Amino acid sequence: MFARVPSKAWVVLGLFLVAAAFMAVHTAVTSADASLHLKVQHGFRSAQLSVWVDGRSTFSTRVSGSTKKRFGLIPDAVQGSVAQTIPVSSGNHEVRVRLEPNDGSPVEDSISGEFASHTERDLSVLARRSGVSLSWQGGSPTASTTGSSGSGWLGRYAGSLLLTIAGSIMSALTGYAIRELPGHIRGRQNIEPKA
Repeated sequence: MFARVPSKAWVVLGLFLVAAAFMAVHTAVTSADASLHLKVQHGFRSAQLSVWVDGRSTFSTRVSGSTKKRFGLIPDAVQGSVAQTIPVSSGNHEVRVRLEPNDGSPVEDSISGEFASHTERDLSVLARRSGVSLSWQGGSPTASTTGSSGSGWLGRYAGSLLLTIAGSIMSALTGYAIRELPGHIRGRQNIEPKA
C-alpha cells in the first residue's frame, strides 16, 4: 500500500510535517509566560472596556458603575471597578486601554512596559470622562529565571522568523496541491476504467 503512494506525495507530507514542527516551535517560543494584572477604576455608568497588547485585542468586557453617596445622603460621583489578569509573553509590550461609554466620547491611552519571564505586572487604570491615566504599580519586575532578555530577543525575532518559514512552506504546499492534484485525479480516472 505504501509503495503505491507517489514519491511527490511523500515530499508533500514531509514538507507539511516540517511546517507543523515550525509552528509548534513558534508556539512554544512565544508562549504567554508572564501576566498583566489590570486594575481599572472608572467613573461611567456603563462602558465597553477594551485592552490591546501590541495592537492585538486581548480583553474586552462591559463595565458598569454605581452612584456613591457622600455622607450616606448626598449623591456624589459614579464609581466602578474591574480587575483582570491577561497572559502575555515576556519582553517589551505596548498596552492600550480604551473605554467607550454609552453616553459620551471614548477615552483611551497607552503605556509600554517590560515583562520578565514568570512575573506579573500590575497596571493601574484611572478612567474618567476627561481621559484615561495609566501607571505601573510597584517597582520593576524581577525575573524568577536568568536570561530573560535573551528569551525576549528570541521571542521577538526568532519567533517571527519561524512563523514566516512555516507560512512559506504552507503556501508552497497549497500551490503544489492546487497544481498537481487535478492531474493526479485525471490520471487515476483514466487508469480505473481500463482495469
